[in-house]
Amino acid sequence: MQQMGRVEGKVVLVTGAARGQGRRHAVKLAEEGADLILLDICADIEHNSYPLASKDDLEEACREVEKSGHRVISAEVDVRNRESLQAALAPAVAELGKLDVVVANAGICPLGQGQPIGAFANAFDVDFLGVVNTVHVALEYLTAGASVITVGSVAGLLAEKAGAGGGMGPNGAGGAGYNLAKQFVDRYTMALAAQLAPLSIRANVVHPTNVNTPMLHNEQMYKMFRPDLPNPTVDDALLTFPMLQGMPIPYVEPEDVSNAICYLASDESRYVTGVQLKVDGGASVKF
Repeated sequence: MQQMGRVEGKVVLVTGAARGQGRRHAVKLAEEGADLILLDICADIEHNSYPLASKDDLEEACREVEKSGHRVISAEVDVRNRESLQAALAPAVAELGKLDVVVANAGICPLGQGQPIGAFANAFDVDFLGVVNTVHVALEYLTAGASVITVGSVAGLLAEKAGAGGGMGPNGAGGAGYNLAKQFVDRYTMALAAQLAPLSIRANVVHPTNVNTPMLHNEQMYKMFRPDLPNPTVDDALLTFPMLQGMPIPYVEPEDVSNAICYLASDESRYVTGVQLKVDGGASVKF
């Protein structure tokens, strides 16, 4: 039988929480005993070709958390705006009494050729500055035993390895911004871990491969994996998705990433800090 209550009594902040990975992380942590603060922009962002979560999605995420019997507070917040984050987090922490864990998960991946430079800026601002804003706003509430968890990307690390992290690359300006942001998230988290260790606060980064969420299942992503076809379908992309992983799988499920998040949020990892936890089906070792 699965052990329950692994984060019993903790209060956890999750950004990008309305759907996809963020919602699954929130529900998993609630099932394991945590109270949640859920933040999401609940609006589309310019240059991002697939629709982002809605207010209804955030409300549904809250209902899923509440099924576990735990408290949840939510707000519509753009992580690019530090003042808005501060305004949302302060009353939530006051109501729930503390903050133990930060999961900086919010992210976008605007792919496609011919994008304006704004696609680079928006991807970088959400995927890196959004992480920094979230963590730095939360720092004043964290005490010994707290855990900071950022979400990177194995694809971003592989792009850096291949020397494609700085240019426009085959995925356009937005793809370049995404890759650079995820590389910076990795370096930032390692530097942050060193600064927080004397305070007995941990910082770790989780690097997923393809994850079965709307970020993966959209037209531009299919075109990236099937550039040989003018209008590839999900079935077309499923033939090439496994090329990224070492294991013969097209992607991991959000639950696979949530399990890693829960471990890093729990006291099971109380002496684990400065770690790159790759949930990638062997992608990083393959390349």
